[in-house]
Amino acid sequence: MDINLRILKTTEPGFDAAFAQLRARAQTADPEVEARVRAILDDVRTRGDAALLDYTRQFDRREAVSVTELEIPRGRLREAARALTKEQYEALANTAERIRAYHERQRTESWSYTEPDGTLLGQQVTPLERVGLYVPGGKAAYPSSVLMNAIPAKVADVPEIVMVVPAPDGKLNEMVLAAAHLSGVDRVFTVGGAQAVAALAYGTQTIPRVDKIVGPGNIYVATAKRLVFGVVGIDMIAGPSEIVVVCDGKTDPEWVAMDLFSQAEHDEAAQAILLSLDEKFTQQVAKAIEKLLPTLERRDIIRAALARAGALITVRDLDEAIALVNRIAPEHLELSIEDALKLSARVQHAGAIFLGRHTPEALGDYCAGPNHVLPTSGTARFSSPLGVYDFQKRTSLIQCSAQAADTLGRTASVLARGEGLTAHARSAEYRIKK
Repeated sequence: MDINLRILKTTEPGFDAAFAQLRARAQTADPEVEARVRAILDDVRTRGDAALLDYTRQFDRREAVSVTELEIPRGRLREAARALTKEQYEALANTAERIRAYHERQRTESWSYTEPDGTLLGQQVTPLERVGLYVPGGKAAYPSSVLMNAIPAKVADVPEIVMVVPAPDGKLNEMVLAAAHLSGVDRVFTVGGAQAVAALAYGTQTIPRVDKIVGPGNIYVATAKRLVFGVVGIDMIAGPSEIVVVCDGKTDPEWVAMDLFSQAEHDEAAQAILLSLDEKFTQQVAKAIEKLLPTLERRDIIRAALARAGALITVRDLDEAIALVNRIAPEHLELSIEDALKLSARVQHAGAIFLGRHTPEALGDYCAGPNHVLPTSGTARFSSPLGVYDFQKRTSLIQCSAQAADTLGRTASVLARGEGLTAHARSAEYRIKK
């Protein structure tokens, strides 16, 4: 092969060291990038609209007298949707409906219960008031990400979604604008980069401050989101894309090769791993990779990604495959085997699981319905896909009757005095019946 792709076997000496090296992808912050982003954040926080206009002039080569000029009217979004071909419109509309239908099932409602002594306990669920959606512009344009981020927020009843998207040289992607219309985005500003994140986090004279920022972006956007976390909420710090395919050797090896390519083509840092139950099949996939790679437009990116962090691994059995999956905690997991649903119950850590031979990860990226914003870099050990719950707050409800205040007050008094917090204790003791 003309790529340096790791072909490993778990039975070989040194596998554990090779596997550890495979997983050790550096996620360290770039100090130079961080310093530049901090300067931009401080500038926008201090100067507001004036700073945004300066950065838009510098990075996007656009002149504007006011940030108001950079806002796209909702009518323009509607026109973009109407201008699509029938095929494009139906693809977006059908996808939007599938995403909406799936996420409707995630809605959480308020609840409460009353104890025999009259104590009411519960949880009040309310939507965030305003959400910011970052959308890449220029060469990278992802209408699917607009749908995946905006629709769950709307299902959660978020009153206002503010979208920011850079428009280098004034160029905009019409499908992105159409997706904004179909998903119910309220306001769209053509600003991008760390400065757009700053505007959403701190607010400017024109762009309102939001409660949470979601959506993908480059290293400057990701760094900015990390630095403003705490001022606002964020969806996650997304790392390079990942896929693990577990296969029993009965799937077409070209299908498996292309599924690995589907994530490797994102960028050179992406990771694609096959866990094969059959060594002969592992070699067949290697040959399919060699055959198909030259036919792909993004072959150079794929080749670099496979060489950097790709691997074809032959395992002893399914038990060992699942153990490795749980160690990796992949963003995307394909179980290309018989009875995949049964096996999925043994997967503890994965962002999304694709069941069976006819479910490529690409369907989940675009139109299956579940969210494609998934935890990366092993964070599936403790994180979940983006969902309606990310746009809802949960507030505790407590109401005590006089009888309950007496009972609970006695308990609280003991605990508070044990902690040396006498004001707490006395506050509770006032409710105790003498």
